[in-house]
Amino acid sequence: MSTQTYTSLPDDLPAPEDDGAARHLPGLRLPPVPLPATDGSSVDLSALPGLTVVYAYPRTGEPGKPLPEGWDAIPGARGCTPQSCGFRDHFAELRAAGANHVFGLSTQDSAYQEEVAQRLHLPFAILSDEAGRLRSALDLPVFTVDGMELLKRLTLIIRDGVIAHVFYPVFPPDRSAAEVLAYLQSR
Repeated sequence: MSTQTYTSLPDDLPAPEDDGAARHLPGLRLPPVPLPATDGSSVDLSALPGLTVVYAYPRTGEPGKPLPEGWDAIPGARGCTPQSCGFRDHFAELRAAGANHVFGLSTQDSAYQEEVAQRLHLPFAILSDEAGRLRSALDLPVFTVDGMELLKRLTLIIRDGVIAHVFYPVFPPDRSAAEVLAYLQSR
């Protein structure tokens, strides 16, 4: 099992291929699905006005604990912490480029996500889709490892409750926020 740090990426990560699993998302109106957030609130992405950026990721690692067996060999699995740190580091620029809201999204429970948000000093909330309601409603792409069904990495640009753009697949994950920022600045 890998014991590498969670803040950096191995050089030989396999890149995910576009399997078409997100093609149906652009133009889709989000259904009302309230999700628990690490700030204690409940967020319904369909009801948020303006521009919302949601980066979905499989799961963040736990310091001192090994990653799931074969994690680094799964295309697109590794890199959740570097991706979150990228959105943290570009947060002010994303807001200046028009993002009214920025959220992370995973299937991990809110209690674990709270620890991650605090440890990484995230200036935005992480949303939990532990129950899989948003995943099911939008038919988001997933993969399974160690009996866990996890979201494939993607980023949604939502305008007034409608998905305006999707980044999928996302690779490398540590450059995801910069790519989103460039997209927003070009609009």
